Amino acid sequence: MRQLGELEAEIMDRLWSWGRPATAREVRNDVNKQRPIAYSTVKTVADILHRKGMLTREKEGRAWLYRPTCTRQQYTASRMQEALEGNPDTAGVMLSFVEQMSPAEVEALRTALRAAKRRSDA
Repeated sequence: MRQLGELEAEIMDRLWSWGRPATAREVRNDVNKQRPIAYSTVKTVADILHRKGMLTREKEGRAWLYRPTCTRQQYTASRMQEALEGNPDTAGVMLSFVEQMSPAEVEALRTALRAAKRRSDA
């Protein structure tokens, strides 16, 4: 998955945060709380995200309801995987990444590694 543009990220962030499908109008109304944006702009970008496979949509009355095809965590993980695949020194990249992590992030990584091990052992 490629990196999202600014408005694409705003739309996805709202849909991920809300945890429910939403119309372009609902998204536009929420974005308008911070800055003005046209409904047609949000609708166009939502349609682009649908074509890219980031959103599914279903008709509800005359409007489309948009829903993410992956979680925020799955999207972030795919971006991290792409970064690793593009470098011949995976271990070096991982070391540099871990050295920049906070103690809480390191503990979260340890927890995730333990959980992954349990899953693979099952």
